[in-house]
Amino acid sequence: MADVALHAGVSLGTVSNVLNNPSAVKPAKRERVLASIRELGFVRNQQARSLASGRADTIGFVVVDLANSFFVDIARGAEEYTAQHGYKILLANSDVDSARQSTYLELFEEFRVAGMMLAPLDGPLESVEVVRGRGTPVVQVNWPGSDGETCGVEVDEVHGGRLAAEHLIARGARRLLFAGGPFDLHAVAQRLEGARAAVRAHAGVELEVVETTRITVAAGDQLGEQLGGRAATQRPDGLIAASDALATGAIQRLRSHGVRVPEDMLVIGYDNNHLTADSIVPISTISQPGREMGQRAAALLLEEIAGDPEHVHRSVLLRPALIQRQSTAVPEP
Repeated sequence: MADVALHAGVSLGTVSNVLNNPSAVKPAKRERVLASIRELGFVRNQQARSLASGRADTIGFVVVDLANSFFVDIARGAEEYTAQHGYKILLANSDVDSARQSTYLELFEEFRVAGMMLAPLDGPLESVEVVRGRGTPVVQVNWPGSDGETCGVEVDEVHGGRLAAEHLIARGARRLLFAGGPFDLHAVAQRLEGARAAVRAHAGVELEVVETTRITVAAGDQLGEQLGGRAATQRPDGLIAASDALATGAIQRLRSHGVRVPEDMLVIGYDNNHLTADSIVPISTISQPGREMGQRAAALLLEEIAGDPEHVHRSVLLRPALIQRQSTAVPEP
């Protein structure tokens, strides 16, 4: 800043005003300072500015899988909310890697962000406890808060699994198959729990369960190969896939075996991944309110950052919704 002031022939305070309070500087002088900034290639040091002011205006957000548009929706919701309150988001993708998740949490802490949001992997969150123990607020998204110590925003996955099963049952399916995995993923396990509850409530409906190694398109392809190789009488007439990616892979492989969706098999996915509406067979899905989740998580975090005396650590539970598309487009019996 001193170099800019010398180059523009103004005081250091004028340069500061141009950067932080431009309306306080006359237009001609402001343009002279901006011209010097451009010519010198000056970029202010945000970390130093935060240390000097005692207030950071950035929030770190670590997302488990940006390939899934559900997490993109969460990030957009968080960004919308924080921008309205004068904060910027630094976004990182752990890519389903616990080591990378911990590395990004440490990196954001080093950057002295005001707080963090985390859409985590399943499993222990010791790294979150460490970060919070050193004074940085952390809110979890797509994961509950922990025992009054942290805030979290999640979706009622049991309700979502039940919605999916009831939708297929209402359209005449009686031999259901739930596919997803591994089952130690809490979201998959809860979706299965909801599907089982729906089946128990309807006499004459059966539920087969297949655990997959992942909930990706490749795993769906393997599932479709397995089901397509069965005799028609041994195949389910309704498939509940624990993710849209799994449903997409299954449908593609089933078609290669001559199995028609929805005529021979109804298929429903989960997440409302943006690509599923434009797939070969647009896929019915259980839509999670990603944008609202991001907004609610950001609101909880900013409450904590502000030191709101009425802030209470809590978990917010939101409900998913059914979106019907061609993969289940048959009349109700």
